[in-house]
Amino acid sequence: MVSVVLMFSLLNGCQLLEVDELLNPVSEGGVLNLYGIDPHTLDPAISGDATSHEYVIQLFSGLVALDDNLEPAPDIAHDWTVSDDGRTYTFELRQDVRFHDGREVKAEDFKYSWDRAADPDTGSLTAASYLGDIVGVSEVLAGESNEISGVRVVDDYTLEVTIDAPKSYFLSKLTYPTAYVVDSNNVRPGRNWWSKPNGTGSFKLKEWSEGSRLVLERNDQYYGKLAEIGSIVFNILSGVPMNMYETGQIDIASTSATYMDRVTDKAGPFHEELVTIPELSFFYIGFNATKPPFDDVNIRRAFSQAIDKDKLVSLVFRDTMEQADGILPPGIPGFNEALSGLGLDVDGAKELIRKSKYGSVAGLPPITLTTIGWGGLISRDLESVIHEWRQNLGVEVTVRQLEPERFLYHLKTEKDEMFDMGWIADYPHPQDFLEILFHSQSETNYGEYNNPKVDALLERAGVELDRELSLVLYQEAEQMMVDDAACLPLWFGRNFVLVKPYVKGYDLNPMGLVKLNSVSIDR
Repeated sequence: MVSVVLMFSLLNGCQLLEVDELLNPVSEGGVLNLYGIDPHTLDPAISGDATSHEYVIQLFSGLVALDDNLEPAPDIAHDWTVSDDGRTYTFELRQDVRFHDGREVKAEDFKYSWDRAADPDTGSLTAASYLGDIVGVSEVLAGESNEISGVRVVDDYTLEVTIDAPKSYFLSKLTYPTAYVVDSNNVRPGRNWWSKPNGTGSFKLKEWSEGSRLVLERNDQYYGKLAEIGSIVFNILSGVPMNMYETGQIDIASTSATYMDRVTDKAGPFHEELVTIPELSFFYIGFNATKPPFDDVNIRRAFSQAIDKDKLVSLVFRDTMEQADGILPPGIPGFNEALSGLGLDVDGAKELIRKSKYGSVAGLPPITLTTIGWGGLISRDLESVIHEWRQNLGVEVTVRQLEPERFLYHLKTEKDEMFDMGWIADYPHPQDFLEILFHSQSETNYGEYNNPKVDALLERAGVELDRELSLVLYQEAEQMMVDDAACLPLWFGRNFVLVKPYVKGYDLNPMGLVKLNSVSIDR
């Protein structure tokens, strides 16, 4: 999942001004007021960023979901079986699931949803990554078929799915929004159908005024755990969350390095309300491997070895983040403590430039880095990285900002020589980082890195049923990527969240998301 944390906070949960509660009567179970950012889309087939996911997971659902241990667990499918060869999954659907308008959900609805997600006219940039293991998806994506041949409706409540090879992470992929079910009657009227979505999730969309507020209300016919709160009000870009929290106007706020001294002060008012959550996330500088000068591995390695990551994490992030030498974050199976990274070595970096086909800094073409924004100031971390390149290598890097939606959904075609990016796990498996981001055929390989040996290792690891051997293969592939400087790893993330004592059950998971039907208010 693409993160927008380089410009915004992943979690912007806050309480609105108390006067808002006077203007909006509290519904049964209370109102949870949160700060928010407008979603880029509420279409599960298209959604591929953390901000949109925050809303989509409340409104829609799929066959399976990740449980508290981040393992695939029943959702709309109450059970499933797997064939002896590991390729065919037969899902048994619950018979008490309804869309928000009351229509019953059946197996045919999933077939429609997945056919639609893979349809080129839908414009999904996630279907290939998250549904692509299913037989026939590639033909639909290519416009050669209208239906996914590997998806068969057995009866109203039975769905059979055949994949191209046994893969241990397949069920985990089905927890991603691309695999969620949508209502064909809701979708067909037009492309902006998702402004009034008829989902299956624990909340319904009641109101959305862009740039102002978005309101969700409890779905009382939800098949799972009914929400204890009656409604959720997201106040869109309403102010500075920390300031609102401090003055008692909000209940939940994410905190950045700017406020770390205040919130960690044991004698202060915030220490007891601070929750620290490890995050399975990875932040990096991407290189455009198809374009000079980063088509030369020596230049990629030189730029990697010219950054003091210790100083970046210590001074810019106040040690709230963890330095990254590799790609897989701590906590992901296959995390390699023995990995050999490209550490700070300014003299070595300069020698690499001399060895490159460009010969010297003077021989390098102009370099521009693409980032997210609206033409304003760049982030402190990016400013620090650019300063280090200037100081250590004598290289000037220009920054070009793209508006958020264009950056998040069109980066592969819009990128310049470099870009900065964050990635949060969709499921806790090395494939979600290594293959999704760096396999030559992956849609989210934004830098278009291409190493056939790495591809072969990733493909072997993906079908290897011996878990330990599979992880060894992923580690080998990761080390090759690091040696190749497929990207410049910067840091792994953590979330620091302030939660008022009367808010219960706000459990942010390591992917930076929370199912709000588990939250209650005990004033």
